[in-house]
Amino acid sequence: MRPLLLALGFQFLLLICAGTTGTVGVATAAPTPSPAAPVASKRSALDLRQEDFRAVIARAKESIFPAVAYIRVVTEDAGGGRPRRRTASGSGVVVSDTGEVVTNWHVVEKAVEVRCLLNDGRAFHADIVGSDKDTDLALLRLRMKSGERVRAAKLAVSARPCEGDFVLALGAPWGLNRSVSFGIVSCARRYLAGTSEYNTWLQTDASISPGNSGGPLVDTNGHIIGINARGTTEGGTLAFAIPAETVALVVPRLRKHKEANWAWTGLQLQPLRDFERDIYFEGDSGVIVAGTDADSPARAAGALPNDRLLRVGGKPVRALMEEDLPAVRLRLALLPQGKPVVLDILRAGKPLRLTLTPRAKGGVEGAEAAFERWDFSAKAINKFESPTLYFERRSGVYVSAIRYPGNASDSQLSQNDILLTVNGRPVATLADLRREHKAALDKFAQGGPRRVLLTVLRNGQRIQVVLDFSRDYTLR
Repeated sequence: MRPLLLALGFQFLLLICAGTTGTVGVATAAPTPSPAAPVASKRSALDLRQEDFRAVIARAKESIFPAVAYIRVVTEDAGGGRPRRRTASGSGVVVSDTGEVVTNWHVVEKAVEVRCLLNDGRAFHADIVGSDKDTDLALLRLRMKSGERVRAAKLAVSARPCEGDFVLALGAPWGLNRSVSFGIVSCARRYLAGTSEYNTWLQTDASISPGNSGGPLVDTNGHIIGINARGTTEGGTLAFAIPAETVALVVPRLRKHKEANWAWTGLQLQPLRDFERDIYFEGDSGVIVAGTDADSPARAAGALPNDRLLRVGGKPVRALMEEDLPAVRLRLALLPQGKPVVLDILRAGKPLRLTLTPRAKGGVEGAEAAFERWDFSAKAINKFESPTLYFERRSGVYVSAIRYPGNASDSQLSQNDILLTVNGRPVATLADLRREHKAALDKFAQGGPRRVLLTVLRNGQRIQVVLDFSRDYTLR
């Protein structure tokens, strides 16, 4: 079987490079030659199977390739004390003829300019409609003329991929547009710790290289079953795609709210059979509460570690293994915000009911800005990204990065310092800090002071820092 698969995979490459076309249809098994078949027949079973796979490739090319977009972005990174612009590339797939394009969050993260090239040669600038880091999805809209239309593809939400199914990964790996790779579904429900908040992943051995991100994963029926997102560049082919059902759930929310608009409960969950920690709980119902986030609805409701959560709003929940956790988290994330819900739990063997009121989760990252001449970057405190700082102060801004060498490093300012005041004036937001920064530079340009006095909170202690910004380190 292995030589046959290799031969078929090689045949895929030949067909794509040569632009082979064929009749679109469902691949069928080649008939077994009769023992009485003439010896002169030159059509082997392998030839017939290869012909079937030509139809598979043709179907993918004709139904999906016209909707694949090559994406080029210009990003602006505020880290390091001064803004820096870079270019990057990725892939996407058009999902409506009015120009909506689905791609990955990480493809357009911090993008200030997005351009898309379609398979028919048309190029468009695009706007970011919304994005969600938790699922690594983003929705773009092409800037098209009134009445203009583009070729779109549909997500196969009802398709249920299984291990061993053949799949194609389409996109622009390493910036090489209109590329396709071939493989199988290695695991239909892969859990990746730290990146499986609300969904498991489709694992495939179809090559997904940098630049493939955001492109479609297609089955042999020409259906989009996932969006390519992660891959390895060494140590064998190991790649992951976001399932179509997750994409179909998130895209309308991005369209409506410009974000996924998840509800937040603050419950930290643990499976009943936690193999990684070598912890196993009796029974096979419910899910274990491992802990609760600070200042969260779950903590306010009275949830405790080791509680067994049995039902949410009267509906049972269950996480036997770690791959069952995303579905439970998703159930919680889709709860109506601001509306109380009853949790049925088991605590020390006794049933108990708690009432929890979910809140909007909001962003999982704080906004960031660079402050030139001061030579540091600052970020808004966020309970998910900077929980330790959030524990000290529920809101505010902190030093996220320092340029070396630079004026901030010379002044002994430290990363993660929480900024409280500038020259005695309170700083609670990035807008406040920008105002003080502009005022200080304007006064300096007119011959004013070359120093500012910063009050910061460092490890729970208030410290004053004098920042001399007279030297321009960009002229080195």
